[in-house]
Amino acid sequence: MDAVFLARVQFGFTICFHFLFPPVTIGLGCILCFVEWRGWRKNDNVYAQMGKLFGKLFAMTFAVGIGSGIVMLFQFGTNWAPYSNFVANVFGASLAAESFFAFFLESTFMGLYLFGRGRVSKGVHWFSLFIVSLTAATFSAFFIIAANSWQQTPAGYALRNGRAELTNLSEAIFNPSTLLRYFHVIVASLTTGAFIFASVGAWHVLKDKHSLVGRQALLLGIVCGLVFSCLEAVPLGHMHAQQVARTQPEKFAAMEGLYIGQKAAPLVLFAIPFTNPPPPKLEATVEIPGLLSYMAFGVVDAHVQGINQFPRENWPPLFIVFVSFHTMTALGFSFIALMGLAACWLLRGRLYEARWLLKALVWSVPLPFLAIQLGWITAEMGRQPWIVYKLLRTSEGASRTVSAQEIGFSLTLFSVIDMALLVAWLFLMLRQAKEVPETVTVESSSTIEEPPQERHRGSKEAMVTKEESNGPEHAIVPVGRSAGGRLRRP
Repeated sequence: MDAVFLARVQFGFTICFHFLFPPVTIGLGCILCFVEWRGWRKNDNVYAQMGKLFGKLFAMTFAVGIGSGIVMLFQFGTNWAPYSNFVANVFGASLAAESFFAFFLESTFMGLYLFGRGRVSKGVHWFSLFIVSLTAATFSAFFIIAANSWQQTPAGYALRNGRAELTNLSEAIFNPSTLLRYFHVIVASLTTGAFIFASVGAWHVLKDKHSLVGRQALLLGIVCGLVFSCLEAVPLGHMHAQQVARTQPEKFAAMEGLYIGQKAAPLVLFAIPFTNPPPPKLEATVEIPGLLSYMAFGVVDAHVQGINQFPRENWPPLFIVFVSFHTMTALGFSFIALMGLAACWLLRGRLYEARWLLKALVWSVPLPFLAIQLGWITAEMGRQPWIVYKLLRTSEGASRTVSAQEIGFSLTLFSVIDMALLVAWLFLMLRQAKEVPETVTVESSSTIEEPPQERHRGSKEAMVTKEESNGPEHAIVPVGRSAGGRLRRP
């Protein structure tokens, strides 16, 4: 096979694998930051136990994400040396800042969060998570998105001696697509974190409908999932699509399946694309006339450029861009529908009895991961055939000294290792998610609502007399719930 093709496959594989983990680190970490704060400031034992449960999921994902990201970076110097030489002067500042936040702040404070529970004060322990989740993780993500966005919409540079040299750092970092892409990714990550909370909470409620940790995790996941899913569609998704229509019209035409430029362009809701042999066409279309023009430019009869208005050699892969974009969009609206339905049943007080809906929430957790992967594929494949839009073609950025056999060997090796790592991560995540939370003490009963039929029994079993305990009168001992939901002594 061609060495350039294999280099593209290898980088696409490694970046898709790596991109499974940062959204969890960001989304789960930010919601976990609120959970740990409430457990600390409100002395809420339910949230404290929830923090322990999801903190372990967060830590395992963080570790795998760091390792997979390092492997991805090595390819810049091996498989993509001309590209690295072309962008080095521009990317230097962004990648240096990302490395500082990722490898110094994140790693240092992550260790304090993992091993500091019970060893440092609750305030210091929470602050370490705050640094990792809200400060380091989001700043790290910003500089990575800024560097990638520069490839989509270059700015703040000058071409000298065959290289892009930085002329304005602010323009390069805050290029036309950075902020919209950044917020789009962050909210997608928060949606993923919310689905993890909802899924784990639903699983625990299915096993024990009186599980307080399960109920609170489910409530938090549904509320956050509904809010973030709506924000991801409108305004962020809509505004990002408008930006692509203005700055990368070829990608926009491929995404929307607009193969012939026209006024009052229709919005394609569903179609089967046929792109080979040319000319490309859509079959079995379901569309709304004029809506694409209105959504892209605010005018119903605005002209939208079609793929036929660009040179054939500049067309992105039409089939994969169209399918990945429309599948991602359909998944996004399904998230709103699922979380909206769950919220309605929750408000009606019937969610905990609706086992079919709880099971749907449990099994829905892979879908945000799939939507994020499809979004990334849309963005990166839609930029082709350019590795830096309108400046450097992908074929020109590949190394000439690395053979197809060498890339094929390393690709096979990475695939085996990454798949083994993925299986191990999934196994550990599932085992940890199913772990029954530790016992909760009656001492925090002001923050815990027991079912009416259990409240009287729980208060009797939790209190022991002075003679029984040989301690202070009305001593408090830990109590917990068995699998059947009844209070028990440990």
